[in-house]
Amino acid sequence: MNCISYLKNHVPVSEKQLQNTINLLNEGATIPFISRYRKEMTGDLDEVVIGAVLKHKTAFEQLEKRKESILLTIEGQGVLTSELTKKIKEAKTVAVLEDLYLPYKKKRKTKASVAREHGLEPLAKIIFEQREQNIEFIASRYLNNIIVNEDLALAGARDILAEMISENEKVRSQIRRLYQRKAVITAKVVKTKQETEEAQKYQQYFEWEEVLQKCPSHRLLAILRGQNEGVLRVKISVNEETALELIDENIIRRNNKACAEQLFLAIADAYKRLISPAMATEVLNETKQKADTAAIAVFAQNLQQLLLAAPLGQKRILALDPGFKSGCKVVCLDAQGNLLHNENIYPHPPQRETTAAIKKVRSLVNAYKIEAIAIGNGTAARETEFFVKKIPFNNPVQVYMVNESGASVYSASKIARQEFAEYDITVRGAVSIGRRLADPLAELVKIDPKSIGVGQYQHDVDQTRLKEELDTVVMSCVNNVGINVNTASVPLLSYVSGIGEKLAENIVQYRAENGPLPSRETLKKIPRLGSKAFEQAAGFLRITSAANPLDNSAVHPERYALVAKMAKDVGVSLSDLIGNQEAIAKIDLQRYSSDSVGLPTLKDIIAELVKPGVDPRKSVTVFEFDPNVKTLQDVREGMKLPGIVNNITNFGCFVDIGIKESGLIHISKLANEYISDVNAVVKLNQHLMVTVVSIDIDRKRIQLSLVD
Repeated sequence: MNCISYLKNHVPVSEKQLQNTINLLNEGATIPFISRYRKEMTGDLDEVVIGAVLKHKTAFEQLEKRKESILLTIEGQGVLTSELTKKIKEAKTVAVLEDLYLPYKKKRKTKASVAREHGLEPLAKIIFEQREQNIEFIASRYLNNIIVNEDLALAGARDILAEMISENEKVRSQIRRLYQRKAVITAKVVKTKQETEEAQKYQQYFEWEEVLQKCPSHRLLAILRGQNEGVLRVKISVNEETALELIDENIIRRNNKACAEQLFLAIADAYKRLISPAMATEVLNETKQKADTAAIAVFAQNLQQLLLAAPLGQKRILALDPGFKSGCKVVCLDAQGNLLHNENIYPHPPQRETTAAIKKVRSLVNAYKIEAIAIGNGTAARETEFFVKKIPFNNPVQVYMVNESGASVYSASKIARQEFAEYDITVRGAVSIGRRLADPLAELVKIDPKSIGVGQYQHDVDQTRLKEELDTVVMSCVNNVGINVNTASVPLLSYVSGIGEKLAENIVQYRAENGPLPSRETLKKIPRLGSKAFEQAAGFLRITSAANPLDNSAVHPERYALVAKMAKDVGVSLSDLIGNQEAIAKIDLQRYSSDSVGLPTLKDIIAELVKPGVDPRKSVTVFEFDPNVKTLQDVREGMKLPGIVNNITNFGCFVDIGIKESGLIHISKLANEYISDVNAVVKLNQHLMVTVVSIDIDRKRIQLSLVD
């Protein structure tokens, strides 16, 4: 089996598309680069499909590597046959491969290995072949100073038979299918933990049972978390009688009662002691992987929406990190996000220095020509919003509530310490809030995505897979937007196609020593940024004041000559072609089409010529909560309230209605029809008008609805 034939079973595209995509990946091309600049080679595959090709290509390579290792091991034992070699090489899954390897796998001391040491393997084989009738007489031939009677001999033989049966490829395959289709998950509370506070959040699972295959990902992850915390006992099982019948059909020949009796006992032992625990673990792991995939997908979608949230842009911002006793940290930022000033104000209890705080904020707004105010949405957020909106500014100043999840993580991070070594974490946190309003993407890339708080069970899923997926999302977003190479931070630059952390540091160091880069061509002067890195990165890096206007667009330098020819052919200069709808309309794309540059790339070029370097993100909009709702006690059933979606899960979405507790819109309350994908109805940061369905003051839970 080769890579292409393997991939064809997993990614539904043509063989040519697969081969070309694999070639590009093998050459070191990144997913964003392939998707954007090699459309002709891939048949215009998008990032999702290219990502799937990479994922399954990696899985195939790992499978092949495992096959090589297994073949070498079995060959070293001197028992490798041509038939076994063929089976191993043709194995399409890890499970099938491991089943083939199991009989040859080095084991720790087992009941079967002890029985073999006592010379009972020939007896076990005689029973397994089911030809002899007087099996007790035959067993008497295998007595010794340890195996002193026939019962001990038969018991030892059954231990060997149990292991043989448990390693039978066909048996394992059929029991595996039974578990995959019929396994039931059962959860019960640990009696000693039932009354504890930590157990109460798992109360619904104290006596729980359902078919594992039908268990939603969020429920499985919740149950397993309860198990990990020692609150729940979890069991995976199938109907034992059905399982034993399946094994019997594969092992027993009904014409030999004496051997059959021994085999029945061995089968029961094999199932209970070896097969059932292994299959229960395997099917739970498989289901957990699927649950992880679903949870990671939700997190990835949420992260993408958050990273691509509307930026305010280069504005002078006053940011407030609200608080009561400790006051509100105030920072003033210039249009590039540089810190100009910081101090504390105390408009709230217990100090209540409201008048002084009003004077101070007015003074700062005037002194630093502030254009917008950003308020973190944590403790005292609404109170701070009310306070700020009462201030009579000389000029209109828009006030925005900013999601501050992860700001505290950033403020204590190495990146924050490097950026603001002389300031404490309160200043750094407030700066982060202000910068998030200006450009969410540029600021959020500095934070571990898991800390942003827009997923479900992110700490329970496979952490390696989660990091890989989230890194892919961040890279996709960064390259989709395009980055100003002369203002971007090291964390932001490190996600650009072909760059990475070391080259990002080299770029920032080069800027510090030589000033802003005047052109994309200058990138080649940066230490260790070779031709391959330039090819991968150049199209995603923008230089706003470059002599060549294409340096501030998504047109790749490899196509500059082609665009210059287009300009010449329609009788204008390159500069005059940019944004010139009339001249662009005269370009006949068919004239420029070739094997290497087809219509997909040409259409992308035209789109850039019309609006070069346009930010694909929407414009930021002001949102206002209901001014009468400040705490949970102000909420009433039947109320219609404005809210912002602040998290999406598989079972619904959470909505910020302007109080500390977010409300849940269950998936069943999102529409008047069946919904399977929450993201099909709502998006992160979407503004909604919701209806309050129920309130649980004690548990601090609010149920909301979009359905009247």
